[in-house]
Amino acid sequence: MAFACAVCGKKRMVGNHVSHANNKTKRVFRPNLQTVRAVVNGATQRILACTRCIRSGLVTKA
Repeated sequence: MAFACAVCGKKRMVGNHVSHANNKTKRVFRPNLQTVRAVVNGATQRILACTRCIRSGLVTKA
């Protein structure tokens, strides 16, 4: 299971840490994924869903 939302497909984004001296090093923005027991095709299944999908009602909880 990849570290991505099973509903919307949101996954990590890459950016930079920027210091006061304007030095740039790579960093990773990770989505807030939660393990949820959801109804998928009529069956209960554990999925990784981002909090945006859970909160907006796109995930039907079991």
